[in-house]
Parts: sequence; C-alpha cells; structure tokens
Amino acid sequence: MSRILVTGSTDGLGRATAETLLSAGHRVVLHARNPERATALRPLLDRGADAVTGDFTDRDAVRRIAAELNDADPLDAVVHNAGVWRGPAVMPVNVVAPYLLTALLPTPRRLVYLSSGSHFGGHPTPEGVDWRGRSAGSYADSKLFVTTLAAAVARLRPGVPSNAVDPGWVPTRMGGPGAPDDLELGHRTQEWLATGDEPGALTTGGYWYHGELRPPHPAVHDEAFQDRLLAALAAETGTAL
Repeated sequence: MSRILVTGSTDGLGRATAETLLSAGHRVVLHARNPERATALRPLLDRGADAVTGDFTDRDAVRRIAAELNDADPLDAVVHNAGVWRGPAVMPVNVVAPYLLTALLPTPRRLVYLSSGSHFGGHPTPEGVDWRGRSAGSYADSKLFVTTLAAAVARLRPGVPSNAVDPGWVPTRMGGPGAPDDLELGHRTQEWLATGDEPGALTTGGYWYHGELRPPHPAVHDEAFQDRLLAALAAETGTAL
C-alpha cells in the first residue's frame, strides 16, 4: 500500500483524510504544527501512523521536515492539506510551505493540493506579495497561487499526477459549524487522487470538486503566470522547483 503524507492532519479535513487512508491500509505520515497539537494524533499513531512536527510559518521547520522525510521510506503521495483562513500566516502556510515541500521532496509519485472556490476571487499577480507574513494575506490570493502551483507542477513534472481539490465549504473548525457542504465528500476526492487506480485518478493538472473536474480561474493554466509565480517563490525562498 502507499505511504502518504497528509499535512495539517490534527483535525478537520486533514484528520478525516488521514483516518480514511489509514483504515484502507495505507502507511500514513501525519503532520502537526507543534508537540502540543501532536498529542491529538495519539489514536492514529497507536494504529501505526508516523508523524512529523513543525510550524509551517517557519521555513527552517519546513526544511527540517523535508529532510526528515527524505531520510525515511519514500513517499508515494503528498496531500497538501494544511491551511489557514486569515491572518499573517496565510501566505507562509497556504503557499510557501507547500511550494518548499514540493521543491524539497523529489520522490512522491502523486501530489494533491487543497484549493478553494475562493481562488476565483484571487488576483493573478505575485508581485509585491508579502510571502513572509508580516501582514495579513489574502486567502483568495493564496488559494489561486496554490492552485496554480498544482498546475505548474503538472506541467513541469509530467510523470507525477498533480491536482488541486476544492473540498467545498465544510463544517470544520475553519469552515464553522454552519458550513453548508458535506464533510464526507470534502475529503474523498483527495484520497482518490492520492491512491486511486481509475483513469481519472491518474490524470494531472486538474481542479476537482467532489469527484468532478471543473474549470479553474483562467490564470491557473496561464504558463506565463505559472512561471512568474514560481520565479517569485524561488527568489523568496532561495529554492527552485
């Protein structure tokens, strides 16, 4: 069975994804922001899961996690689930961390990035973005950027299926108890893309919502925008994809 990293897996969609994959017999690597948050993972660790710990607002922590993972058994897939809704951590967590992990983890055979319908409200320009989180970032922009990252990786690594998933507005801690979408449907697509053998699960460059391909923001597949975004992230982090 596959060895799969699920970032941001202490609760919400990440936890649900990790639990389902573990129940299906996959080898799951969990991720928590800090040791205190990692205590919530004990039931999954007792079932055989592994874990890494590190704050995605700290680039050195992201690099340490990548080094730790590269020293262990190869990953078959990464589900880039970790995300925040607002505040200074939006760009570091939602964009910079998945970019760095993608650049620093060369072996995963499938990549899944959590997007959002909010990405349609993002501005397709990386110029002047505060990647370090010194001020509050735009959630819509961050989701446009990470959706574009998924498409850019699909283009640059043609042998690695790379897709973005909109899980819907689901009732998690971030989504709130009144969210109208289905929590169960909210994590099934990323699990399928990470492990499925059906032809659809092996495609690349898609934007998915509840198992269906949908057209993303037009900028997502604009190769010039992809290249500008990757150049900005490479210059900011000192790490090229």
